[in-house]
Amino acid sequence: MKLEGTTIIGVRKNGQTVIAGDGQVTQNQQVVMKSNAKKVRRIYNDSVILGFAGSVADAFTLSERFEEMLNKYSGNLMRAAVELAMLWRGDRTLRQLEALMIVADKNEMYIVSGSGDVIEPEYGVCAIGSGGNYALAAGRALLENTDMTAEQIAREAMRLASDICIFTNSNIVVEVA
Repeated sequence: MKLEGTTIIGVRKNGQTVIAGDGQVTQNQQVVMKSNAKKVRRIYNDSVILGFAGSVADAFTLSERFEEMLNKYSGNLMRAAVELAMLWRGDRTLRQLEALMIVADKNEMYIVSGSGDVIEPEYGVCAIGSGGNYALAAGRALLENTDMTAEQIAREAMRLASDICIFTNSNIVVEVA
């Protein structure tokens, strides 16, 4: 049984960083197994926000490893993200994990992948998951053409993505750094 399908967006604007995610878990791309999953959470003494897309068990394993890296590197987000990406890519067991993460604190935001990528968003918006491209397009348009706050942009982009992507619902969880 393969559980997947989600959308996560990260938005930075005017010193505010937000990560938002939907609550849908889909089995075999056919059945909604759960509609209120929490895929965005706070770690490292509530100072870092993490949102994940992909296999739920894999994402939890990776988020635990990421928090270990944050502890090891005294909360240095970039260093922890790079070290996790290197470990994820190099470890035979971790390499099999299927997930993506957006990690952020009040100053930085990155997408972290198992292929060794640590990507800082170019325009202050990034998104992952099945509805990620929809949320990204909406987020960029809202960021560039409105006076909305980062939180308002994240919520509206997620709402729009949930209207388009069948693997994304409108049960949105938002965390602000």
